[in-house]
Amino acid sequence: MMTGIVLSLIAGALVGLQNIFNSKVNEHAGSWATTVLVLGLGFTASFTLGLIMEGADLFVLDGMKAWFWFSGLIGVGVVTCITQGVRRLGPTYAISIALTAQLVFALLFDSIGAFGLEIVPFTFKQLIGVLVIIGGILLFKLGGRSKKASVEMKEKRLA
Repeated sequence: MMTGIVLSLIAGALVGLQNIFNSKVNEHAGSWATTVLVLGLGFTASFTLGLIMEGADLFVLDGMKAWFWFSGLIGVGVVTCITQGVRRLGPTYAISIALTAQLVFALLFDSIGAFGLEIVPFTFKQLIGVLVIIGGILLFKLGGRSKKASVEMKEKRLA
């Protein structure tokens, strides 16, 4: 369990870092060029490491449903949307919203057993947890900054 927690923490840090880098690339290259660069380099790295680590077993895909192969297409939407979100909202707010949406949909998919997942019963505690996270984001975004400063920062980002 501890390994899973550590790996999840590392993944969260890497996602936050990647989103910031993607946003910086987007400032110079544009949204679609950023998506091509990010996913192209990701493919190259994954393919190379997969061959090194697994060799020919990399291509053994027995029993996998064909529609799961399209998850890379979902990645195009992820990179494009989060890059634009970071540009318009800033990294902390955009990533907070994206991670909260990820949590909400993961909870929904677990609760209904979507896509072949084992059904995890929905509980009131889970709902409270999600609402606390949403409340924290609202508090973060709306608290401690004057409206004038918020408008100035937004104008600066869009400029």
